[in-house]
Amino acid sequence: MNENRAPQGARGPAGGRPGPAIEVSGLVKDYGKGRGVFDVSFAVERGEVFGFLGPNGAGKTVTMRNLMGFIRPDEGAVLIDGLNCFSRRSRIQEHLGYLPGEIACMDEMTGTAFLEFMARMKKLRDRTRMEQLIEYFELDPARKIRKMSKGTKQKVGLVCAFMASPDIALLDEPTSGLDPLMQSRFIDLVLQEKRRGATILLSSHLFEEVERTCDRVAFIREGRLAAVERMDDVRRTRKRVFVVTFADYFARDRYAQAHPDAQKQGAANIEISVAGSLDAFVKDLAAYDIVDLTAREQTLEELFMHLYGTTEQVEKGGSHE
Repeated sequence: MNENRAPQGARGPAGGRPGPAIEVSGLVKDYGKGRGVFDVSFAVERGEVFGFLGPNGAGKTVTMRNLMGFIRPDEGAVLIDGLNCFSRRSRIQEHLGYLPGEIACMDEMTGTAFLEFMARMKKLRDRTRMEQLIEYFELDPARKIRKMSKGTKQKVGLVCAFMASPDIALLDEPTSGLDPLMQSRFIDLVLQEKRRGATILLSSHLFEEVERTCDRVAFIREGRLAAVERMDDVRRTRKRVFVVTFADYFARDRYAQAHPDAQKQGAANIEISVAGSLDAFVKDLAAYDIVDLTAREQTLEELFMHLYGTTEQVEKGGSHE
């Protein structure tokens, strides 16, 4: 198999039921002291890759566990293929791909034995795709799971999630522990699954992963949904972040006074975000004695915190599509 190409799954559009593949409506799971999720609502259309983003503890995993039927909502409805995720979890999970944020495997089993066990659980008669994915991720499944690294365990989880060519997949931080090459291969695999027609909900904090795969993204903070955005709109909104080192702090302070959005750093640095054309920004800097200039793209968290980061905005929630 061409190692740079994702393995092919079953062809043709996934699913076939009318309506969204995944529906979360007014979900509340309150663990007290502000922990949990509160009035979360979104829908994932069939054939869509949907990013679910937010800092650690924001509520991503709680939402995923509700979708898997592991926990019952306090309020609201959580549906996959129109079925209640808690009461119909056994039927839903027969055709669902899932990768948990913390992979809990049977440590004394080898990877091979565990994958075979999961294949039997999924009633998977043809092991061809499983073998393709093992090769694709360069997984050596012969070792006992307890001796595997975090990245190797993640590969085992990815093979489990996709080996039955599921119509719907839920992936919680799917590239955690993977090196950049395997992260890139994961992205290619998701794009292949998308072309097949699969519906994928993934949580992530990596912009490239989300940018290259997702049609829309939702951002959750402190258990509340802050926004749902089309990925094309996010790309247009994203800014470059520049760190400018001035010759002395007098020049830095003069620049900061003229640009209230600039943030002072250290003795002579400022950080400033720039959207659109850089021409005016560069020409403006020419009036100052500059020692160094570095640039990077905004992270997803920085972008969404900038747009929706205040407590008041987040508490209002809502979708900004």
